Amino acid sequence: MEDKEKILSDYIDQLNAERKPKEHENIVGSPELEELFDTVRLIRSLKEPAFPNSDYANKLPSAVKRRLSHKTLIVKPRRPWFMGAAAVAAVFIIVVMLNAMLPFGRTNIVYAMEQAFQEIQAYHGFMEIVEINGEGSEFTQVKVEVWADKEGSYYVKALEGAQKGLITVNNSQKKWQLRPEEKEVYVFSAFPDPYRFTFELGKEVEDVKNALEAKVVGEEIIAGRKASILEVVPKGGAAYRIWVDKETNLPLQKESAMQNGLQYRVTYTKMDLREDIPAELIAYNLPSGFKEINTKPEQIVTNLVEAQEIVEFVPRVPENIPPEYHEDSITVETNTKTVKLNYVTKDQSKRVVLLQNKSINGFKPASTAMIGKIGNSTAEIQSPIQEGIGILGGGGPYAGVTDISAIRWQQDGFEYAVAGNVSLEEMVVFIKGLTDGTVEIPSDGEKASMKPQIEVPMDFEIEENEQKSVDGGHSPWKLDPAFVAQVFVSLKISPEGIQGEYPIKEEALKVIQNTGKETIVEISGDNTPIRRVYLKRLIRQDATGIWTVVGYDPVDER
Repeated sequence: MEDKEKILSDYIDQLNAERKPKEHENIVGSPELEELFDTVRLIRSLKEPAFPNSDYANKLPSAVKRRLSHKTLIVKPRRPWFMGAAAVAAVFIIVVMLNAMLPFGRTNIVYAMEQAFQEIQAYHGFMEIVEINGEGSEFTQVKVEVWADKEGSYYVKALEGAQKGLITVNNSQKKWQLRPEEKEVYVFSAFPDPYRFTFELGKEVEDVKNALEAKVVGEEIIAGRKASILEVVPKGGAAYRIWVDKETNLPLQKESAMQNGLQYRVTYTKMDLREDIPAELIAYNLPSGFKEINTKPEQIVTNLVEAQEIVEFVPRVPENIPPEYHEDSITVETNTKTVKLNYVTKDQSKRVVLLQNKSINGFKPASTAMIGKIGNSTAEIQSPIQEGIGILGGGGPYAGVTDISAIRWQQDGFEYAVAGNVSLEEMVVFIKGLTDGTVEIPSDGEKASMKPQIEVPMDFEIEENEQKSVDGGHSPWKLDPAFVAQVFVSLKISPEGIQGEYPIKEEALKVIQNTGKETIVEISGDNTPIRRVYLKRLIRQDATGIWTVVGYDPVDER
């Protein structure tokens, strides 16, 4: 590369010295240099010619007159070769820019890819996506049919694989995903569309164009066609490879970098160019018997690379899962940019979902949750939870799933949750696959580690009647230990009764320990006479049991 830069520098120096470069007459054997020489000459042609000396313009008329006195002079216009130093400086700047944008070794093939894509209007192809693990084992995830045009419209249908029959369409006015098994159509906004589909030609060409480096490293036959293998180093990412058809100059195959022990190879097994997409494929029609969902829609994707395109981070996957489970699907909540990895047992009786997104706010466990630890992070444990169906994604295969538990925590700038209709011990197996830290879950026999300084007497008959009242739909706040503590402390401050708002605010309450049967709530602030409240589930030790205050610690006035 240094030799080529020297040749180019010498070429400019010769022009600057008003000499015709020798390279202009001789072929240098480098297409890259030839293109740069052409660019230099093109820029120079825009400038005024340099005259031989300062009085050349004054002497020219008289010289012509003398020649005409002897014979007729025919003057043929000729494009000047030499310009001033300012032109050379301008050329040098342009050459530097060209070098920055199009490094030696990749100009021709990248330029050819750009030109080839600009000439097409639409294309139709069949694509195969293969998953490869760290040991080299391959698994064909899905085979799809793709229609796309340069106006932003596309139609993608899964032909084989776990998502067989799934159709995703964007007609530039509306985007939707038709799910035959669930008889549902999820509707999204057509723009912005953070993810179109895997191996979309326009995006691949643009990515190669903007990469830090792209170089040919070999050749191979792909789908019966000769292809150049291009190694691409993107900005801020790991290197990957792309195979470019030698005849059409369009991408044929892509192999991603290895991430989280997995990589993906995507291949167009067949492709042909078209004028447009058939109108019937991109016209929105709600099929008979299908339900339209347009609030909080989740988009199904075929692999983690697609999920990454939407959420803009690399999702983590568990290194090991119980052998009776397999990955059922990957979905993305497009509004919250939450990735959901869905796992199911072979008999479809148990389902587990792993959720992850970037953490936005500080972590605050639900007041009704047990407290555990994952590594050095506090974990919220709810077993069971009533809102579990929402966590698992709503309808479809998750409809009717009951007795759902969930564990939630934050770690390294991300928030994770594991939910499912399984035991906490089974969920811990999935969690250990996501994190290197230890997992601490309160056991059934575990008791709160601290004892109250002052015990509060209780009447079991009264508590039993309160439980019956709650079972009948009254005073549901007694199922929330933080709320019970708030009422208890507020009445200590205002024993005559609470008028208006509680003197102890909700933000002053913090559940510092919860085993599911015993809870400690800490009270912050200067207006409270009580620092900690101790509660137990005396009548029923499950999610339907009420909480009773059994003691407290007064504020240490010292």
